[in-house]
Amino acid sequence: MTQSAHAYAYLRPSAVLDGAGGRRLDLATSGGATPLGAAANPRFFAGFLADPAPAAAALLAVADVAAARYHQPRLRASLDPVVTANGDRLRFESFSGCCGVYARLDVLEAGLDGDEIGHGTTNVDVNNPLREALTRIGPADPLHLAVGPDALEVTSFDGPLVEKKVPLPERWLRGFAETQVVAAGFEPRAELPAAEAVRFLRSLPRGGRGGVGWVVPAGRTLRPTTRPVPGAVCLSGPERLVALQRVLRHALALRVYGPVAAGAPAASAWEAVLPGMRLTLTLSPDASRGFSGEGGVLDALATGTAEQDAELVSVLLAWEPRIEVGDLAAQSGLSPERVRAALTRLGTAGQIGYDTAEAAHFHRQLPYDAGRAEAANPRLRAARALVEAGAVRLEEGGATAVVTVDDHIQRVRTDEAGRLSCTCLWWGTYRGGRGPCKHALAVGMVRGESGA
Repeated sequence: MTQSAHAYAYLRPSAVLDGAGGRRLDLATSGGATPLGAAANPRFFAGFLADPAPAAAALLAVADVAAARYHQPRLRASLDPVVTANGDRLRFESFSGCCGVYARLDVLEAGLDGDEIGHGTTNVDVNNPLREALTRIGPADPLHLAVGPDALEVTSFDGPLVEKKVPLPERWLRGFAETQVVAAGFEPRAELPAAEAVRFLRSLPRGGRGGVGWVVPAGRTLRPTTRPVPGAVCLSGPERLVALQRVLRHALALRVYGPVAAGAPAASAWEAVLPGMRLTLTLSPDASRGFSGEGGVLDALATGTAEQDAELVSVLLAWEPRIEVGDLAAQSGLSPERVRAALTRLGTAGQIGYDTAEAAHFHRQLPYDAGRAEAANPRLRAARALVEAGAVRLEEGGATAVVTVDDHIQRVRTDEAGRLSCTCLWWGTYRGGRGPCKHALAVGMVRGESGA
């Protein structure tokens, strides 16, 4: 697995400090993008948290996911959470080391009381002393939050006092890309009031015994079922929801999202509604299956115009908390379909996320480029090689194509709804559940070039 060293450089460790003005949660930042360009230690917010105790618990939950491996837990994982300031909220994001759980805390405007919220993306330091201090924060005392150093602190340090270097697998970048594609296909499936949410979450198995399962709405709660009956939501590896236990006593409700029709194991999102905040955990279809291999971005990456369209769309983004496809289409002159493909491509560079609660994309800026994720995808590389070798032949009428690989052929068919199927083993195994096979991708590329 390809890895690169990612370095964090902090002016000081993040900490909860006691002073004459009360308690202060200082979150140290390292490297990031802002409207004015790259910044070594950007500052995005200074003010008070409206509800300190649930905010502290939710931050710990995001940190729990960043430090966890739910599959092969004996292996360590550590990635400092990403924070994005969208002008009206702060978003804290993390991925588990196994890439099967994505966590996001949205601290909304109602949860913050202070100066203006900035724009940009950075990483924040989460260390063990900070974690211990966060567990001791109660609801009684006000808590000041600072994301990033002030100008005086920046000038008083010669260089970073805290440096961390962590291996950053390519699959984490691909996981960020895949989750926004997967989540865009979710719809609200159930909402549990606080008491039922607590009861349901506490009833879930722990210790990796859950396997692939399903739950179905039943009145005000959810009940388990052994098969994907109509209305059921996949809950694979329910022990992976353990991070939500942090916020149970503060939760106002639990919302569940997933695809409407899921006859096979599918991803799902679980959102704890908190005062002025939302904590969402998105689970992959199986505890042993990370988001990085889902293949949801491949169709967009294979589109001939996506790269140029992404460059055009990217200049229209400004850390917007809600990205409306129709608005971008009007501004760019592109069709909504091409805008969606461009957003997917930008997602492979970590520039796009998806908020299930608001059914909208949002802008962030991670230090990656789309070409890096594309180059790391074996199916996409194989499809391009087939096209370059002239292995694809479109049959008359265009509904069927033949792909010649060595001494055998595969047939790719398109149904009336535009869905592709293939005679290869990959398609027979996954039935499109993990994205298109290399043959279907190659056919799509050829059709795009020929205008068919």
